[in-house]
Amino acid sequence: MMRAHLGDQLVIESQATGAARRDGEIVGLHHEDGAPPYDVRWSDTGEVTLVFPGPDAHVRHLEQEEPTAKRDSQPSTGEADVLSTAAPPAGAPGPGDIGRRVAVERRRQGLSREETAGRAHMSPGYLAYVEERPADPTLATLIRLADALGTTVTALRGGGTDLPPGQGYALLHPQLRDLGVGECRTLLSTHGVGRVAVSPSDGSPAVVPVNYDVVDDAIVFRTAPGSVTAAAAGTTEVAFEVDHVDEALSQGWSVLAVGPAELVTDPEAVARLTRDAHTAPWAGGAREMWVSIQPTSLTGRRITAAEQ
Repeated sequence: MMRAHLGDQLVIESQATGAARRDGEIVGLHHEDGAPPYDVRWSDTGEVTLVFPGPDAHVRHLEQEEPTAKRDSQPSTGEADVLSTAAPPAGAPGPGDIGRRVAVERRRQGLSREETAGRAHMSPGYLAYVEERPADPTLATLIRLADALGTTVTALRGGGTDLPPGQGYALLHPQLRDLGVGECRTLLSTHGVGRVAVSPSDGSPAVVPVNYDVVDDAIVFRTAPGSVTAAAAGTTEVAFEVDHVDEALSQGWSVLAVGPAELVTDPEAVARLTRDAHTAPWAGGAREMWVSIQPTSLTGRRITAAEQ
């Protein structure tokens, strides 16, 4: 029985000559096992139609389209792929940006390579190759990976990284609701990137992004003496905000924590924070000064579709 993946080519042959009469890219599947029918974007018109292939049709799989030289340097994505070496050889170049984004998103969702590969209909060996080498996956492979990870091809390619978030259209019927304290704490999670609002000694207010951790319900971050964020220490009321925007669905949430900020001076506490920190400050440099914000107010809001 005919089976296909996203990105494969459906070819309709002339029964008289055996030559291709029409072809198109399979852009939609209606069955998890890849059985017909298919949504096909025809190469001659660009139109997408639902197709129930007849006896004059066959599927040309993505792997068959790749030149020999490319197949030698990049394993195919088919189920028959038997690439078994998960670790790249010594001295091999590191992963490309796409591979790093795939790996980060997979780990963020707590998925193993085997689970992700199964969802994306590819071999775990090829997924290892994508994550660990500077691979150049085809569009069809990216479509399958994005679908398996619940993200978009644009996100895996890093599109929009130099644009502010939230440029999509608003929902037709949005719903804005307040979040409870418990949900706000959950959204803060254990660590991430947030923004702290400070008023330095020169009186100019500033909002600065920082890598933060949550320890015993306190928000802590590292900075350097004399920096803008160092001015937060000793302030009776500091605002700290973290949010997330889902570009594809035009929805998201934000959490605002307000409370006093203090410099962490106890050597044991500093050592524990440094040892257990989830990440080093992305800005780099010597940032050994820990500031702790103890929220006295924790509020948040979420935007979703009205029916959710």
